[in-house]
Amino acid sequence: MAYLAGMMVLSVQAGAPNNGRGEETVSRVKFARIRGRKYPYVSAQAARRWIRETMVERGSVPSPVTRVGKAQGKAQKANTQANPVFYADDDLFGYMRAGVKADETATTTLRDSPFMLGTLMSVEPAYPTEDFGVMSRGVTEPVLHGHEFYTADLAAPFLLDLPRIGTFTLPGADGVGRPNYLTQEQALQVAEAAALGATTGSFRDQPAVRLPLEERRRRAALLPEAIAHLSGGAKQALHYGDRVPALIVLVPFKGGINPLGHVIDSDPDTGVRVRGDVLVQELEAWAGEWEGPVRIGWRPGFRDQAREDFEKQCERQLAEGTIVVDHPRTVLLKLAEELRAGELDGWFDDPEPR
Repeated sequence: MAYLAGMMVLSVQAGAPNNGRGEETVSRVKFARIRGRKYPYVSAQAARRWIRETMVERGSVPSPVTRVGKAQGKAQKANTQANPVFYADDDLFGYMRAGVKADETATTTLRDSPFMLGTLMSVEPAYPTEDFGVMSRGVTEPVLHGHEFYTADLAAPFLLDLPRIGTFTLPGADGVGRPNYLTQEQALQVAEAAALGATTGSFRDQPAVRLPLEERRRRAALLPEAIAHLSGGAKQALHYGDRVPALIVLVPFKGGINPLGHVIDSDPDTGVRVRGDVLVQELEAWAGEWEGPVRIGWRPGFRDQAREDFEKQCERQLAEGTIVVDHPRTVLLKLAEELRAGELDGWFDDPEPR
């Protein structure tokens, strides 16, 4: 296996975890309009930041960020150190560091993200409520303000390209390989300083620098560990909410395919549902391309009727162990433990071609 495909669902209760552009004195939440109805969402950028910051809270060293460029509203940039060998977040989340025109020696370096996440979109229409507020302490003329919040279940697909963790292709003279760009000298120099013992080789038909398997295991485990402890979001003082997924589905895949896109939808009467019949059909259609078990984390008390319906639809697969269901925290931490222990080392290399 090479990819870990998944879907996650966050349950937002009277929250405003990701705001859009404000209007005068009112803070607006983000939403998409689909067939005339509003669907609140959390952008992938925001959710990735939550994961990144949770990794830092748990001891991961973040890549320092430097803001460069002109004043607000003009040409401007913010760069990390663009050092994926030393900083795990640069490795897992990618970056683009553009060269400065005034410095002819500065080049643009970039790395596309091994961790890909979709927009956390409400599974059903939800209409934000505007809350009216007043600041009147110690002032003769009160200050009026407002903000929106909503209740909804937000779902998003994600994909983790495990072999690319800790693997950096070297661009040739024609620029091939730039999406994972790192010069060989930079990579080996930093790796030596960090005592990581990087080696050179070939990856997906490109020359590459690769960190030792032990370090790649550690970095891969950081993501499920962070999601198991996920926190973050806007308006926490007024609308505190738990951000650990209420539901998560994980399946290892040979290719960069996510077969779970239609597994989670909504019922007009009960809200979010997990289509066990769709999951079974997808697994049958992709037979030989995935590795069991399908790991499902489902928080107790979250959509109990939907869970009962799902378990009836997947009764045989659950009995056989093809699908396993537990608490999301338990599923994620067990996966991280297996990654660190080397029990899933086959996931860190591309499968042999047929």
